Amino acid sequence: MPEVFTILCIAIPLGAIPLIIIFGNHPNLRESISLFSSAAMCVAASLVVSEVLSGGSPTVIFWEIIPNLPLFLKVEPIGALFCLVSSFLWIVSSLYSLGYMRANNEQNQTRFFAYFSAALGCSAGIAFSGNILTLFLFYEALTLSTYPLVTHSGTPEAQRSGRIYLGILLTTSIMLLLLAMLWTWIEIGSLDFIKGGILSGKVSDGTAAVLLILFIFGVGKAAIMPFHRWLPAAMVAPAPVSALLHAVAVVKAGVFTILKLTFYIFGFDTITESASGSWLIYVAGFTIIAASLVALREDNLKLRLAYSTIGQLSYIVLAASLANAQAFSAGAFHIAAHAFGKITLFFCAGAIYTAMGKTKVSELRGIGRSMPITMTAFIIGSLVMIGLPPTAGFVTKWNLINGALNADNWFAISVIIIGTILTTSYLAPIIILGLKSESHQKNSSKISTYSEAPLTMLLAIVITSIISITMFIYPDWATALSELATEGQ
Repeated sequence: MPEVFTILCIAIPLGAIPLIIIFGNHPNLRESISLFSSAAMCVAASLVVSEVLSGGSPTVIFWEIIPNLPLFLKVEPIGALFCLVSSFLWIVSSLYSLGYMRANNEQNQTRFFAYFSAALGCSAGIAFSGNILTLFLFYEALTLSTYPLVTHSGTPEAQRSGRIYLGILLTTSIMLLLLAMLWTWIEIGSLDFIKGGILSGKVSDGTAAVLLILFIFGVGKAAIMPFHRWLPAAMVAPAPVSALLHAVAVVKAGVFTILKLTFYIFGFDTITESASGSWLIYVAGFTIIAASLVALREDNLKLRLAYSTIGQLSYIVLAASLANAQAFSAGAFHIAAHAFGKITLFFCAGAIYTAMGKTKVSELRGIGRSMPITMTAFIIGSLVMIGLPPTAGFVTKWNLINGALNADNWFAISVIIIGTILTTSYLAPIIILGLKSESHQKNSSKISTYSEAPLTMLLAIVITSIISITMFIYPDWATALSELATEGQ
């Protein structure tokens, strides 16, 4: 039975696609299908999580291409966590999209909901992949299914951004990730994800070092510098697509893959006891600080949030590079914490655009007085990014600092502190500006007294904000899965 639920997590969103297309001319029915499918997937994912917490590991073999090289699913704890978070966020994203797409009279709404559903199916496949080959196929399918979402508006700018998006992600995966996968197969004759790492003790330090470079930079969706440009470019897409890219599927698939590779392919010992992984912590640290510095000078709200994502993702890469159980747990937890916090921020950005037509930070003076619910949610999302209580981001920062202390790595601790200061520096001014009186505005139209976004958008914003706080109060459901993954390590 657990195997059935595992398959359903992929089959439900993929099966919803033809129904969404068939009923494309009936918006209420089309969107009801999307909402029902997301809820069904979340139930299936919850049952899979329950099985994993009970010590199970559902396995489904599709096809053995050649001996010892099957296409198969095998659920492990962080995969279950990723799938559960993605499926739940599909529910709130569907609610939000309903209001956003209608309020802004977006074109091609049926296509939007169909490809959104496809992306969730691919994300579940990535979450449950039992080896690198299976993950690679779902990873590429995710890239192709999200391209039409990035180019949704059809404008020349959207088309150009889509080319950047597709070019970087396909180039890194085919030229680097695929090469690393083939090399690994040649070296040890296996691509399976095994606790402790299939490469551990089986290849030389030099080979491990080169393979790690290929794997890490081959995962373009993790947006590690210098392969990050696709993420800001994709901000031409509507706010629900930005939410998908940053919180629900794409970048989360990237950093999830990084965690899987470092733990299940290389192993902690390979990362820490040889020179092969020593560079990774510096790449992560550079990305955190550099992305934060760029965010400081971005006036476009979505672009500022995009560079924030680049920096925040590298906290997960930093956790992977520290290669100990507590840091790994912090990285896994941050997948969930960042997902809820960042989707809240992008939901708020979309709500401000829908209600007020504002897209720039400099235009947001007094916005908190006209959109108090949205501004409150923005404050909560910002606290998650900064890592302050009472939000889930504090749990991440606390565990990550402890992981760095356990590794006796003061460079990582310094990066965490500097990154926190910089995050505060680019998010706090938005909040301060939004809470100021509009009477101080010069040469600008007055903001109306009250103008919140449509109800479904507002409901989604409230839900993700509440969960961002709830995860601080009750973090056990996420930490249990991340700790279970490293049990015995």
